[in-house]
Formats: sequence, structure tokens, C-alpha cells
Amino acid sequence: MMTTTNKALSIVAAVIALVGFQTYTFVSTRAAINDRMNILENEIKTVHDTSVAQASQVSSDLGVITNKMGVTAQELDAARGAAAQFKAEQAKTAAKLRNELEQHSKAVDTLREESTTKLAAVQEQASTQIGAVSGEVHAVSGEVQTVKGDLDLTKTDLAASRREMGDMRDSLGREIARNSEQLGELRRRGERNYYEFDIPKAKTAARLADIQLQLKKTDAKRQRYDVALLVDDSKVEKKDQLVNEPLTFLVGRDHLRYELVVYAVDKDRIRGYVSTPKDKVLSAEGPILKQ
Repeated sequence: MMTTTNKALSIVAAVIALVGFQTYTFVSTRAAINDRMNILENEIKTVHDTSVAQASQVSSDLGVITNKMGVTAQELDAARGAAAQFKAEQAKTAAKLRNELEQHSKAVDTLREESTTKLAAVQEQASTQIGAVSGEVHAVSGEVQTVKGDLDLTKTDLAASRREMGDMRDSLGREIARNSEQLGELRRRGERNYYEFDIPKAKTAARLADIQLQLKKTDAKRQRYDVALLVDDSKVEKKDQLVNEPLTFLVGRDHLRYELVVYAVDKDRIRGYVSTPKDKVLSAEGPILKQ
């Protein structure tokens, strides 16, 4: 009897233990499932929130891109319009330039024709005038030859007259002196004042009486010389003068007649004298009135 009761109690106890274990296991499993579901719900919520935020950002970025694409499209349309306008203006300008070029070409052709015509007329006129001038030149050439012949004749007569005057001076003897001794003889006669000089070639002029004399050049072989006379604030150059040939010039407001004689020409040196009148009143030739 005790044995059966004990077995029954053991079975009951085992059943209760089994039920309790199953109940515990169920409760534990349910708690674990709840915890897992909570975790999943949290993860789902997090993913949802993140997706919403990303969707908002993507939407915002998409709006910006859309706006930029709109602006770019507007700019592209504006650029295309400007290019079309520029092309039209360029075509218009090219047409205008072609028109002007055609007009200019026509004007050049007209000017070339006019120039050719005028050039032909000028050449014809020039030929006519050259022919006339050539005739005149031949006529003038004949006259020049005649004048040249007269001039040569005059020069011959003048040379003869100068030789006669030289012979006359030589025969008189008292008018010029050919050395210092003859100059002393003229001084003793007392007809004029005599200033003897011995002047070398220099850059400055030497004073004689009331004039100045500067030797510029000598030719001892040909017995010729060049001098510069400073008279009454005026400078007169005498070139290729011959020795013993008197050089006469007027001095002062009364135009007194002075005479220069060079009787020796050496290398870069001349010797001679200047004679002036003693009685300036009687020797005056009178002032020359200006025309």
C-alpha cells in the first residue's frame, strides 16, 4: 500500500516538476522573444528615422540640383540666343563690307581711268611744251654763244688795258714801290702817307693806319696771295691777288682812296705797304648817296 502511494506521489511530483519546467521554459522563451522583438522594433524605428532623414536630404539635394539645372538651362538658352544674334549681326556686317568693297572697287576703277586719261593729256602737253622750250633753248644757246664771244672780247680788252696801266705805272715809277728802298723814296717825296708791313699768316688781323689786314693764303711760286680787309666795320676778302698790283679801296664817310701794295710774297708771309692821302679834304671823293 505504501509502495503504491509512494509511486503515485513520485509520479505526481515528476509531473509537477515537468509542468513547472515547461512553464519556466515557456516563460523564459516568451521573455526572450519579447526582448528580441523590442530590439527589432528599436532597430526598425532607427532605420525608419534614418531613412526619413536621408530621404529628406536626398529630396533637398534633388531640389537644389533641379534649380541648378533650371538655371543652367536658362543660361544655355540665353547663350544660344546671343550666339544666334551675333551670327545674324556678323552676316549683316559681312554683307555691308562686301557692298562697301564693291563700291570702293568701282571708285578705284573710275579713278584709274581718269588718271590714265589725265596722264596721257599731261604727257601730250609736256611733249608740246618741251618742244617749244627746246626751240627756245636753241635760240637762247645762240644768244649765249654770242654773249660769250662778246665777254671773251671784253676780257681781252680788259687784260690789254690792265697791261697798259701796269706799263704806265712802271714808266711813272712814283706810284708804286717794289721794295723798301723805293718806298723810302716815295716817303721823301711826301705826296702820301705810307705804312710798311711784314705780315705772317695768322688767325687775327694786323692794324695798319685805320684799317686791319689779315693774311689768309700765299702762293710763293705763282707770287699770289689772299687777304681779308677790315674797313669801316666791314670785311672784304680779296683772293688770288698778284704781287706789285695795287689794290685800291675807299675808307670812311668821305671815301678816301687807300692803296695796298704787296711787293714780296713768301711762304705764309707777305711784305708791302698801305698808302693813304695826306690832305683828306682835297682827297675826299664825297659821300655816296643811297638810292
